[in-house]
Amino acid sequence: MSFSERTNTARWIIISLCFLIISLILWNTYTFFQIFKNEERLKMNLFVNAQITIVNADENTDVELPLQIINNNTSIPAVVILYDKVVSSKNVPDEILNDKKKRDALLKTLKSENEPITFEYASGKYQTLYYGNSALLNKLKYYPIALLLIVFLCIALIYNFYKSTKMATQNKLWAGMAKETAHQIGTPLSSLIGWVEILKTEEIDRSITAEIEKDIERLQTITDRFSKIGSVPVLEVHDVVAETLNSYEYLQSRFSKQVAFSYKAPQEPVYSLINPILHSWTIENLVKNAIDAMKGKGTLELQIEHDHHHVKINIKDSGTGISKKQFKTIFEPGYTTKKRGWGLGLSLTKRIVEEYHSGKIKVLHSEIGKGTTFQISLNKKVL
Repeated sequence: MSFSERTNTARWIIISLCFLIISLILWNTYTFFQIFKNEERLKMNLFVNAQITIVNADENTDVELPLQIINNNTSIPAVVILYDKVVSSKNVPDEILNDKKKRDALLKTLKSENEPITFEYASGKYQTLYYGNSALLNKLKYYPIALLLIVFLCIALIYNFYKSTKMATQNKLWAGMAKETAHQIGTPLSSLIGWVEILKTEEIDRSITAEIEKDIERLQTITDRFSKIGSVPVLEVHDVVAETLNSYEYLQSRFSKQVAFSYKAPQEPVYSLINPILHSWTIENLVKNAIDAMKGKGTLELQIEHDHHHVKINIKDSGTGISKKQFKTIFEPGYTTKKRGWGLGLSLTKRIVEEYHSGKIKVLHSEIGKGTTFQISLNKKVL
C-alpha cells in the first residue's frame, strides 16, 4: 500500500470514528431526554393525585403531603382545566391565564409537548391537566443542535486548515516548477545569444538578426518572470503609461491584423510602485485573454485614466462576454472556457496585481455577445 493510499485510508477511518462518536453522543442525549421526560410524567401523576386528595379532603384529611407535592413543583408549567375554565395552575403567569387567546395558545403549546392527563376528581366528574417541559428539559432538547453546530464549526475549521495547507503546498510546487522552468530555459537561451553573435559576423540581413534579438529579449523577459514566481518582487517607481504602452505595442505587432487595437492614455507620466516585468505579464495575460474571447477577430481597446489616488487600466474587448455570476469565478485557479489551457492566466494576473502590487483587478463590465472590460487599479505615486 502506497503512502497516499495509507493517508487516504487513515483519513476515512478518522472521519468514520468522528461520525460514530457524534452518533453515540446524540443517541445518549436522546436517551437522557426520554428518561427525564418519563420522570416528569411521573411527577405530574403525583401532582394529579395530590389535586384529587385536596379536592376530596374533609376536616379529618391530612393534606400536608399533597400540598407539599404541589408546592414543590417549581419548574414544570401546569394548568388544570374544567369545562374550559382554569381550576388551578402552577408556574404560569396570571396575565396569560386571564387572556383567553393567550391561554388557548399556551394550552396548545403544552399539549404539543406532552399528552394531557384527564383524571376523575369526583364520581363522574373529570378535570384535565395540561403540562409542559421544564426549563432543564427544554435545554436538553436543544443540546444536540448546539452540539451539531459546534461539530460542524470544528469540521469547517479543519477543512479550512486542510485547504489552506494544501494551497500553500501547491503554491510552493508551482513556484518550484516556475523557477525550474526559468533555469531550464536559461541554458538554450545563452546558446541562442551566442549563435546570434556569430550570425552578425556573417553577411546576413541585419533586420533578420534584429528580429531574432527581439525574440531572444522576449524569452529573457519570460525567464525573468518565471524566476520571480514565489519570490517577493522588487517594486520601484515607474511610469505606468510608458510600461503599459511598451507591452501593448509589442503584442500589437505580433497579433493578426483582424484585431483592431486602440490605445488611449494621458500624455503626462503617471507613476506607481510596480515591477515592470510582472506588470507587463499582467497586461499580456489580459490582452491575450481578450483576443481569445474574440476568437482572434474584433476590437480591443486599452485605456488608462487616473485621479488623485489611483491609476486605472481598462482593457475592453468585443468578445463573447461573461455572465455576472462568473465575475469572480473566472479568477479562480483552474477556471477556463477554452479546450486548451490550465486556467491559470487570470488567477496569476490577480495574484500579481493584488498580492504583489497591492492593487485591485475586477470585471468592470460585461455583456453576453458584446464583450468584457477588465479594470486594473494601482495606487498612484505622486513625485
